[in-house]
Formats: sequence, structure tokens, C-alpha cells
Amino acid sequence: MEKLDLEGIPLDDLWTLHEQISRVLSARIIAEKQQLENRLVQLNRGKDRQRPGVLELKSSKTSRERPRRKYPKVFPKYQNPEIPSETWSGRGKQPRWLVSALEAGGKIEDFRIPDTGQDKISVRR
Repeated sequence: MEKLDLEGIPLDDLWTLHEQISRVLSARIIAEKQQLENRLVQLNRGKDRQRPGVLELKSSKTSRERPRRKYPKVFPKYQNPEIPSETWSGRGKQPRWLVSALEAGGKIEDFRIPDTGQDKISVRR
């Protein structure tokens, strides 16, 4: 295959060439994907009856069967005294401001947000 002088080709011709290449690539990718899917079907033929735990291939367009479970809101337990808008709930990785403060000699209880008692449920006896 001879090398093309792309620098000498006019812009309109380059764009047309780009569109043609894109169409050919798209068609070949789709054809190869179909061949691979057919091959997978052939390889898996008869195996799902023997192994009930084998997952079926599903389209990515299918929706979930059940909606995601709703979790309760987690309120912050710790607050950066220098920047009060920076808070941490105590779950997951510690934020950078807290890590640096603890390395500087602070204690985690120094950053705890005081409980107001409003969110606690009182138990009557």
C-alpha cells in the first residue's frame, strides 16, 4: 500500500475520506461484534441446562428488575473548626482536613459535633 500525501489533499476531500473511513470502521466493528456474539451462543449452547448458575447475556438497554433500596440519611458527626462547611459522617475514608489535624496531635473527639438531642428518640416507660 502506497503512502498518501495527506498534507496536499484539500480539506473537503479529507473530510469526505474521514466520513468514508468512519462508515467502514463502524460496519466492520458491528460485523465483528455479531460474529463474537454468535460464537458465544455456540459455545454456551446446552451448558445452561447443565449449570443453572450460568448468567444469560442481556442487552445493556434492559432496566433493573427492582429499584435500588433507599438508605437513611447519614448526618455529619465531625466538623472542621476552621471551615465549618467541611463535615464528615464518620463513615468511609477520613477527609484530608481531619487526617492532617490528627497528625498534628489533635484527637478525633475535638472535632465532634455536639449532639443537640433533637434527632434521638425518647423512650417512655
